[in-house]
Formats: sequence, structure tokens, C-alpha cells
Amino acid sequence: MASVLKRFISTRTPKYYFMSKAMGDKKFALLDIGAGNHSPSKTVELFPSCEYHGVDLSKDYNYNEADEKALKGFYEMDLTKLEYENIPDNYFDYINMAHIIEHLHNGDKVLAGLAAKLKTGGHIYIEYPGKQSTKLPSMSGSLNYYDDPTHVRIYSYNEIADILSQCGFIVLSKGMRRSWFYILTMPLRITGFVLKGKKIPANVFWDLLGFAEYVYAKKK
Repeated sequence: MASVLKRFISTRTPKYYFMSKAMGDKKFALLDIGAGNHSPSKTVELFPSCEYHGVDLSKDYNYNEADEKALKGFYEMDLTKLEYENIPDNYFDYINMAHIIEHLHNGDKVLAGLAAKLKTGGHIYIEYPGKQSTKLPSMSGSLNYYDDPTHVRIYSYNEIADILSQCGFIVLSKGMRRSWFYILTMPLRITGFVLKGKKIPANVFWDLLGFAEYVYAKKK
């Protein structure tokens, strides 16, 4: 029961919600763009049938033995160099790209290069801080776009949707990220951090204040 509840709560997070919607419990190959902070072990715990492949600059960002065990493939690279020969074409069922593209000055070209890695019928989810985030107050952990000095380009969901359409995708959903589950449970989350004596992270406010945008699409 506890594991079922944990999966339900975790898959309310938009990047996992759309993955759950598309893949369910079936076996699938995932290419996770930006695979740090224990993403391999967290993802495989939620989706046991997932064949997890990660892409990142290195494994230096919060990896442990469980993450190594969860990895089926890892591609260490700088995405902006557009050198994706080591990633197999027409192999993956799903690409997850959450809070990566804003760090790339040539994200349009990166998306075009990654499109070849998906099978026909495969899905892609992209999430990033939108223009609205430039108007939000500054907060530790990024509530304002400029809180993170490594952000280099502001994208819009219409721009990304157009790029994906040109690459042979059907855009299924796009817009401002609004998880009503996280909005409604925000008071409980804040109370939990306060009771534990922890700093309230900025992402608690993302859905309420419209920090992020997303595009969810399927390859023709």
C-alpha cells in the first residue's frame, strides 16, 4: 500500500505524470536528458520495466550504487556540441528533458538531433522555466529565471512546439506547468518542511506561480 501511494504521489510530478500516461507499466526504453541527482534509481523505482539510459556532462551530480545499478546506458557529453553518434537512432520509446534546455544556447538544434533517437510513436517531454519566471521574486533554488547564472536562453512553448513539429512530431499538450495536486497540497508540503526545520525549496511554489512551461509530443 505504501509503495502504491508513493508512486501515485511521485507520478503527480509532471515529468513523471506524462511518462506514466504514455508508458504505464509496459516495458520501455527511456533516454533521460540530464540524469543527475539520483534520477536513475528514482525513475526505475517508479517504473520497474523501464530500461534507463542517461545523458549528462558526467556522473558527478549525486550518484550512488543504486543509480549505477539502475543504469542500462550512460552517454557522457556536452549536448551543445551536437555529437550524438554514440546514442542509437530509432531506439527509445520516451525522452525526458526536464530543466535542461534553458542551459543550452542552441536548444533548437539539440532537439533536432535528439529526434532521431526516438522510435516512431515515441514520446518526448520538455520542461523549463518560462518567461513568467523572469517576473517572479528571487529565491534560493530558482524561483526567478535569473536565480541560476547557468541559464542562457529563454524559450517559449510555442517556439518549442514549432521546432518539434518541424522534426516530425505531433504536439499533444503544451503550456504553463500547473499540477493541481501540488498546488492543493502546497500547505502540507510547507508545513512538513517547517516541522523538519528545513528550508522551503523554491519548487514548492512553481506550480502556483507559473514558474515552468512544458511541451509534450509524439513522433509521427
